Amino acid sequence: MGIETSAANKKVKQVFELAKDKIPNSNLSPKTNTNSKGKRNRRRQHNKMVAVSPVQKLFNTCNEVFDSCSSGIIPSPDDIRKLKAVLDNFKPADVGLVPEMPHFQASVAGKTPVITYLHLHECDKFSMGIFCLPPSGIIPLHNHPGMTVFSKLLFGTMHIKSYDWVADVPASTSAVASPSKTKQPEVRLAKVKVNSKLTAPCETSILYPTDGGNMHCFTAVTACAVLDVLGPPYSDPDGRHCQYYLDFPFDNFSAMDGVSIPEEEKEGYAWLEEREKPEDLTVAGEHYDRSSNCGEVSLLPALHHPLLHIVIACHPF
Repeated sequence: MGIETSAANKKVKQVFELAKDKIPNSNLSPKTNTNSKGKRNRRRQHNKMVAVSPVQKLFNTCNEVFDSCSSGIIPSPDDIRKLKAVLDNFKPADVGLVPEMPHFQASVAGKTPVITYLHLHECDKFSMGIFCLPPSGIIPLHNHPGMTVFSKLLFGTMHIKSYDWVADVPASTSAVASPSKTKQPEVRLAKVKVNSKLTAPCETSILYPTDGGNMHCFTAVTACAVLDVLGPPYSDPDGRHCQYYLDFPFDNFSAMDGVSIPEEEKEGYAWLEEREKPEDLTVAGEHYDRSSNCGEVSLLPALHHPLLHIVIACHPF
């Protein structure tokens, strides 16, 4: 039996050696699976070719994070961290922006700076876009009803002032206006959440429907670019209307019954009064169309962001 096995093994070896002689540069051995190795190499090459761009990664992550969310529904803590991590790693080069671009050039003295909004994507679940602010550009105080908002300052220095409503203090016309006011407006008490400058690189800012500074104002100290993700986006039919506000120091109005703020804490509060969209606010809308970065991101054919005062049909960025 042992002799027959040895003979068989010898025959197999001869056949294998013959196969090697017929295949040039072959490194075949009886235990080598060349097909599997070749498939693995092809898979590696394919994966390199389909590397996901930062914008596409952001789009994919937003799709996951906001998939089951709606007005007033905040994503889970894990989803918040996931999306924040993607935005924290975002850089101006990922969207091809530099401060020297025309979007960021200072305006003529005495003229209100024009803000550019680069529209990346919008659906019924979320929106993605970039605000380009020249020095002294201002996005006025406005709210985000029922929304979770992620703001990533890509470059520049920006002053942010934000408020949250003081719980259990409704809007009222009973507050007495200061002598400079000609009428008794409806005002509501709000608490200052943030009142400071932010300089890139920095972490992503997050605000929630009732916390984190749901009403905020941006003022560009230098040229700034802000990547904004809103979930869900503004929608008038769904009751998510963008409302603008004027803010007044606490002492401008007499306190309503039951509202008492210690003297040393009054600077941390303000009265907010609803206003119409400021007439001098001009936001030029453009589609972001940098195909090398966008990958498969689907862009809407129109811009619907309520901050847009005048939509200009510009060439793609």
